[in-house]
Amino acid sequence: MMGLFWIERGTGMPVVLLHGGFLDHTMWDDQIPVLSERHRVIAYDARGHGRSPNADGPYRLTDDLAALLRHLGTGPAVLVGVSMGAGLAVDTALEHPDLVRALVVTGAGTSEPCFEDPWTLRALAAWHGAMAAGDLEGSVEGHLTLGIGPGRDPAGLDPEVVRRLRAMARGTMSKHAVGEPNHVVPVTDTWRRIGSIRVPVLAVHGALDSPDHIAMAERLATTVAGGRSVTIENAGHYPNMERPDEYNRVLEDFLASL
Repeated sequence: MMGLFWIERGTGMPVVLLHGGFLDHTMWDDQIPVLSERHRVIAYDARGHGRSPNADGPYRLTDDLAALLRHLGTGPAVLVGVSMGAGLAVDTALEHPDLVRALVVTGAGTSEPCFEDPWTLRALAAWHGAMAAGDLEGSVEGHLTLGIGPGRDPAGLDPEVVRRLRAMARGTMSKHAVGEPNHVVPVTDTWRRIGSIRVPVLAVHGALDSPDHIAMAERLATTVAGGRSVTIENAGHYPNMERPDEYNRVLEDFLASL
């Protein structure tokens, strides 16, 4: 597990919260105390994120998660992920199905993204350009732009949510140097294999997320037998942060149905 940082709260059915790329486990601060009243909640920082160390050799995110769950003696667990965390959840259902009881995804369908929308492509290009130039603050703002969704101004959002997103992104991005090797080994052929998933799947969309992010999660939900989706209004890529009460209600209802 390479010294991954994690927290564990509560007892009951295990629920694992998987954060987005360049963020950390604190993106779930509005969920952990609520869920842990009835469930065993596990949240951790992926390698190179938050309080977990950077990688020094090849690894797969899904294998790290599997190793952590086996170390904790838990599983099958409900995997709840946003963005990178959603892709990780699906990869784990494909690669380590014995550890997965159900999936809740937002903003991704697998770890192999499909971007076609012009706004998303422009926002990604600007963000990647800032990162390649070593512009930390530009990279943080580019990440924020993708997180809040097209046509939205950070000034119109809850300032505490914006502060938290910037702080997490800045903290993780500052752990990395321009040009350092990317040691992540991808899981491949994921979209072709998603039909093999046999656990309940819920996609939770932020209505103001980019069309590509919504489409990927919806594609998963409509491909997996019995998959379904819910949309949370007035939220972008991180509905659990922007609309925590509504997100928690949707998640709790799903967990109660298992």
